[in-house]
Amino acid sequence: MLASSFAPAGAQATRLRPPGPDRAWVASVIYRTRVRAAPRGNASSRGLVPAVSQWGTPMTVLVLGSRVGPEGRTWLRVLLDRRPNDRTVWLNSEDTLLRIDRWRIAVSLRGRRVTVFRAGRIVRSFAAVVGKPSTPTPTGLFAVAAELRQPDVNLFEGSWVLPLTAHSDVLERFDGGDGQVALHGRGGASLIDPLGTARSHGCVRLANPAISWIATHVPLGTPVRVA
Repeated sequence: MLASSFAPAGAQATRLRPPGPDRAWVASVIYRTRVRAAPRGNASSRGLVPAVSQWGTPMTVLVLGSRVGPEGRTWLRVLLDRRPNDRTVWLNSEDTLLRIDRWRIAVSLRGRRVTVFRAGRIVRSFAAVVGKPSTPTPTGLFAVAAELRQPDVNLFEGSWVLPLTAHSDVLERFDGGDGQVALHGRGGASLIDPLGTARSHGCVRLANPAISWIATHVPLGTPVRVA
């Protein structure tokens, strides 16, 4: 994983430039904090967000916008790893550390490819297996929620699993989980489905060298556009 230069959000958030094709803002949650339905401290609660994700990795969220609330605090509109897929909440910027992310991932369902951008330029492009018609890969804007090296590259998910903030639109539960979609490698039975096909339950499968390259270059919170 790339080392990232973080800065206190309270010092920077009022100067946030809007996200663009060459950059995004990503926030690392410092400690367990409450998120709100609107950018103000007395807005209805939308639950608590921990500093550590369910996978034991730092809780890192994609920032979609910012606003100064009536108390003079800067609030961040962030994308959470929860259903529904387009659910956003507001987080007090003082509870986070911010960084600029120059990376982006684009998943083309028609082309069955994963393309990685840095600063708006294509860096790599990889053939992939995407969801079959009955269990399609959901479309929209998501983010990399975790990066998990797998202990045995010969098992179904290959060398790495990168869960996204995306959940299947048709599977509420799958393989003991809640139908979460991931980018992952290939091994065992998953090798039966050739790259460039649409045969998965919604996840995006890549060759092990491809997913390993992504996992070791692209940081947590990176935006992933599936279309």
